[in-house]
Formats: sequence, structure tokens, C-alpha cells
Amino acid sequence: MLKTFLDAKPLFYEEIDYDRMPRVYAKIKEEFRLPKIIHLIGTNGKGTTGRFLATALFNTHKSVGHYTSPHILNFNERIWLNGSDISYEKLNSAHEGLLKLLSKEDAASLSYFEYTTLLTMYIYQDLEYVVLEAGLGGEHDATAVFENILTLVTPIGKDHEAFLGNTLEEIARTKLNAIQKSAIIANQKHSKVLEVVEDIVSKRSLSIQNLEEFLDANDRVKIEQIAKENSLPSYLVDNLKLAISALKRLKLSYDKDTFHNSRLFGRLTEYKKNILLDVGHNALAAIEIAKSLKDSKYTLVYNSYKDKNYREILKILKPIIEGVELISIDDERAENLEVLEKILENLEIQYSTFNEVDPHKNYLVFGSFSVVESFLKSENG
Repeated sequence: MLKTFLDAKPLFYEEIDYDRMPRVYAKIKEEFRLPKIIHLIGTNGKGTTGRFLATALFNTHKSVGHYTSPHILNFNERIWLNGSDISYEKLNSAHEGLLKLLSKEDAASLSYFEYTTLLTMYIYQDLEYVVLEAGLGGEHDATAVFENILTLVTPIGKDHEAFLGNTLEEIARTKLNAIQKSAIIANQKHSKVLEVVEDIVSKRSLSIQNLEEFLDANDRVKIEQIAKENSLPSYLVDNLKLAISALKRLKLSYDKDTFHNSRLFGRLTEYKKNILLDVGHNALAAIEIAKSLKDSKYTLVYNSYKDKNYREILKILKPIIEGVELISIDDERAENLEVLEKILENLEIQYSTFNEVDPHKNYLVFGSFSVVESFLKSENG
């Protein structure tokens, strides 16, 4: 069973062997038939951009898969196939097939994410299109071993510094070095990212265009309609624009119905009338949420991983929150609650422990996939 196999693998590593995935894939590459792959890199918005694009392709009668990570509650959320999450029956069947191609040593050596990525592409072989989201970084990510037809670059900011670099320039270069041939880049918050883009273009034979180059007046009217009908906050509209620019680059037409049922769960999702959920976990996400929710006040249900800039995140969110309720998460990377409490005291933000939802309060559940997972489990018993 796939679950037993994956449970034996650690989810997180202090060091990553960047040569392992290319080495293992090279041995079985001839066994794979690759669809047209659109690779997604960046810091924020990969999941929603990918789901907008995959849904649009599916609604225009293309066979398509969307690979995203991590998942919130169920593993199969990562592997979307022609309009829905894959069944566990198909997952286990594909797992058996892939193990026949791999040596026991290689199957055992691959990380959780590497094996999952390889399994996904094994499943997706007969499709027309695959929207493939990078997990961590870009240049050395497991998804980068597959030849693609186009790269989409979402906004880049600081995140995962321990693996990607301490400066924005280092992080941007690591991500952007994943571009193989051509790319469309979203509007960026930091000019340093565009400087890195210019440097890469000058050194390599690449075509990198801004999404605005693909959008005309008619597109903007349709984007406004789609955003209104789907109640999209401003940052999700930006992700929609990137997906539409990809459709235009592929010479595929669309209308407002093309994006029916394209919202990805956990991205400023209205879970209940008084509860918003968002799996964001960095300052860039906090900035967009604070902008989108600037006219309201929320109780923030929060926790954070140790490697996140939680002081900056809480400072950004302070204008839209009445107080913080700290929720426990079952993750070895979680910060000590006493540390978060001290930060909240320094920022003069009232806090308590989350126990249950008060129907008279408005809630924003934010901080990581693990925070949203823990909250949903508490809600569902």
C-alpha cells in the first residue's frame, strides 16, 4: 500500500541530495511518456494559479492533471486528475506499477516528495497537459527533471532561507534557474527579482515575458467578470491573470465559464460565514491578506514553524486582527508557543489559547497548512 510505503519516509530533511532525483529518473526515463508540462515556480500563489489553469484546460475539453503540495487533510489532494482528486484505488495501482520500474534501493532512497512526484508523472502519462507545481525552490526541485513547454513564475519573496539562500537575490536565482525554455512572469513585489530575470536572460537563450504582454482590453473585462462571479480577492485575481496569460500563450480561448469551480480550497476560503481559512505562511502572503481584508477585523487563529519570520507576519496582520488564539499543531517544525506568546506581548497583541469557535466572532485561520489542518480536525471532531 502506498500509505505504508510513504509513512516510512521522513517528510522533512535537514539536508537534501539534489542529485538523487535526476539520477533515479535517468534510469527509467525511457519508460515515461511525458505530456505537455507547464511548470510552476515562485514563492506564493503556485497552487491557486495552477488550479485556475488546470480547471480552464479541463473545461475546454483537454485531459489534464494538476500536481500541488502539500495537502491539508488527505494525500490525494496533491494529485488532481480531470476535475477531481485522484482515487486511492488508482494511487495504489500506480504505486505497484512504479515499483516494478524502480530498483528496491532507488525506491527506498527517494524522499517522500521525490517519490510522490515520480508517482504523479507515472499517473499523468496519457494526459494532454500537466500543470506541475514545484515543491521547494526550482532549480533543484524534483519537478525540474521533466522537460516542459512553459514555466510560470508567481511572485517571489523570502521563504525557506535554509535551503534557498539568505538573500532575495539568491532565492530568486535558485527559483528562476529552473526555467528551461520560456516563461511568463507575474508582477513582482520586489525589483531585485526583475534584476535577476534580466541577468539570467542575458546569460541564457530564454524567452521571459511579463503576463501583462498577453492581456488586452477584452481580457481585462473578462477577468473582472470572472473575479466578481467567483468573489476573488485581489491577490487571487493576480493569479488568475497569470493563468489566463498561459492560456493565451498556448493559443487557447476562454470565457467566464471556463473557470467554473476553479477556487482551490484553503486560499482565503470562506469555510463558514464567520471563518476564513488560508494556508499562507510567509510575509508575502500576510501582506496580500491584510490588503484584501483591510476593512474588517478578525480573531487570528495562528501558529508558525520555527523557520518563518512570524514576528514580521504578525506585525503585518496586526491592523486587521482583534486578538490571536494560538492553536497547537502536530509538527516537529512548530515553534514553541512560549516564544510566540513573547512576540505577541512585544507587539502588544492580545492572545489566548484556541479552544472552540465563538459564533459571535469573525475568524482568520492562518499560518501554515498544519494550522488549517489542525483547525479543521478540531471542527470535525
